[in-house]
Amino acid sequence: MAILLAALCAATYGVADYCGGRAARSLASTIVTMIGQATSLVLVVGGVIVLGTPIASAHDLWWGAAGGAAGGIALIAFYTALSRGAMTVVAPTTAIVSAVFPVIVGLWLGERPSGTALVGIVVACLAVALVSGVIGTRHQHTRVATIGLAALAGLGFGFIFIAFARTADNSGMWPLVAARAASLPVVAVVVGVTRPRRGAIRKVIWIVIASGVLDMAANLFYLEASHRGLLSIVAVISSMYPVSTVCLAFGLDHERVSRTQAAGLVCAAAALALVSLGS
Repeated sequence: MAILLAALCAATYGVADYCGGRAARSLASTIVTMIGQATSLVLVVGGVIVLGTPIASAHDLWWGAAGGAAGGIALIAFYTALSRGAMTVVAPTTAIVSAVFPVIVGLWLGERPSGTALVGIVVACLAVALVSGVIGTRHQHTRVATIGLAALAGLGFGFIFIAFARTADNSGMWPLVAARAASLPVVAVVVGVTRPRRGAIRKVIWIVIASGVLDMAANLFYLEASHRGLLSIVAVISSMYPVSTVCLAFGLDHERVSRTQAAGLVCAAAALALVSLGS
């Protein structure tokens, strides 16, 4: 069940990221993030009220809030990277970093994955180099600064995986409430400081709302998966979200990849599989 939930999380995250990335091309990424976060907060608060789940402990709320604050910053970095570079470069780079980070933390906390998983981590590093164009060539040019934003987003998403996994099994959706309650003010402050142009909000508002709904659904899938399986397994499977993002980019945006980038995508899939099987 944990693997299925993690797979659903990955698929949903990927579609949400595609929606957010497309919207960020017409609207400032900070505005996209703020509207999406507000939408998901309304949804999760409504869910808690309907289900009547007792409030979680301070420990669970703290971890949820910490993950949410990091997630808000990560989403801004990710949507900005998607708006500036090719999805076929940005999404896999973010995914590999967000997959490897929880594995490293899992090792530090005492998890001992097999040699197969350790090989997967090495392959993941190679995948980042190939996909980002550090090795070989690429059809879609993406600047180093944009790749850096994608990596920063990966660290933030990886921390979310770690934070949610630290919450108790009976905490219900309260960690998600705390996450959104913490992330929304962070994003709002960034919006207030940067004062971005509103852009064509009417043209993309439904895409932005959809990204918020899907993002919350993905978080819920992951929260449940993390309570049923090991961090090193569910985090890596959940990090396979670029599969759906890249498929949408190929099919709808007609993005192209070079042979080295294609090899990087294959390495990324192999790395995720190796870490999953070996953990």
